[in-house]
Amino acid sequence: MYEPYPVPELARDHKRFRYSSLWTFAKQDLRLLAFLLLIAGLMGIGIGYFWIFIFIAFAMFFALQLRSLYLVNEWISNRPYDVPPNLGGIWGALLFNVYRAQRHERIVQAEMVGLIDRAQSSLVALAEAVVLIDELHQIEWWNPAAEKLLGIQPLDRGRNILTLLRQPNFIEYFNHIDEAPDGLKMKSSAFEDHYVQVKMTRFGGESRLLVAYDVTRMHNLEQMRKDFVDNISHELRTPLTVLSGYIETFTDQEDLNPRWKRAFDQMQAQTKRMNALVNDLLLLSRLESSKQIAKNQIIEMPSLMNQLFDDAQAYNVDYHHTLNLDIDSHCDLIGSDTELASAFSNLITNAIKYTPKGGTVTMGWHDDGEHGIFTVEDTGIGIDPKHLPRLTERFYRVDSARSRQTGGTGLGLAIVKHVLMQHGAYLEIESKENQGSTFKVIFPKERLYHMS
Repeated sequence: MYEPYPVPELARDHKRFRYSSLWTFAKQDLRLLAFLLLIAGLMGIGIGYFWIFIFIAFAMFFALQLRSLYLVNEWISNRPYDVPPNLGGIWGALLFNVYRAQRHERIVQAEMVGLIDRAQSSLVALAEAVVLIDELHQIEWWNPAAEKLLGIQPLDRGRNILTLLRQPNFIEYFNHIDEAPDGLKMKSSAFEDHYVQVKMTRFGGESRLLVAYDVTRMHNLEQMRKDFVDNISHELRTPLTVLSGYIETFTDQEDLNPRWKRAFDQMQAQTKRMNALVNDLLLLSRLESSKQIAKNQIIEMPSLMNQLFDDAQAYNVDYHHTLNLDIDSHCDLIGSDTELASAFSNLITNAIKYTPKGGTVTMGWHDDGEHGIFTVEDTGIGIDPKHLPRLTERFYRVDSARSRQTGGTGLGLAIVKHVLMQHGAYLEIESKENQGSTFKVIFPKERLYHMS
């Protein structure tokens, strides 16, 4: 911080000076003028040239004011950081106010420089890469971690970030950062087989702050988990098929003891549940590994909605719900028909399962000109709002006992989430306990197909 400057004599009692009116200082000049006029008048009367001496007094006062003006201008122009000249009157007041404002500005500036230095030192110490990018997409500043994670070198200052990080997924993210609030995971350009998570934020117009950190270990663990789930699911499929076959054979025997029949029925039910779980795990694994597969089929939504409605009626036999179909959009969808049909069907069967008998389930297809919206609305048991953020997590259950009763695997909404992500869509859930739920699948405009 700058050293404080000595205060001029005029400002010794600066508290009184600071709050005094301008008239207080103008009176100093008026007293000086009155003194000069008095002396000049007395001398003029004594010598006999009264008006000449009065004129001389005014000229002297004017000359003193010009001298003060010259000193003010010379100080402001050539010595603004020195102590101002000690002047009285209005010019002294002006000098003091300018000096005080200037000194305060320098103190604030010094504090800001210190704050920036501390902030920069903190950024330099971070293990995460931090890069400042200006409005022209040029690299303005970076910390040492950015050199290690992103391969930025001293010669890259002023270089366009897109010529350094040229991965197509990064360029897409850079141009549409608002569409990816969680950032982007990509391969490191500096190290082979390393991955970084990149997050950008706009500031000051089109300038951007890029933050990146190493997620290689997390990526490897996630890949190990996927491989394990995929492999164990495939390995379980064969023994489950054999067990299911033998259990079905024993169950079909007419002379089977009723006690054993009950046991075999329970074994068969659990085997079917395990088969459903394995099938869901394999489907989820396939969805996770097929993100780059083009999904560009034109899906006739009225036909798909009618098919879903027919399937729902067949599933509804044991529940006796009132099923409604509401279609008020003429738009079709662009995507994978099998994956979307599976996701929609999952939402519909969930609504049927978790609605007490005799309820109402309504499925619909709408659009608002900007989005396509698939909806499933029920009058079921509802969900406590605190559970809504985690509903699409794998194996997350609001009520484990209820899930066992309905035969759920805990993967249905996770599968729905992955299908929607691959189609640029997202899921909105509105629900209250004992008041029903509404599930909305919202598709971007780019996924809508308007028949000509």
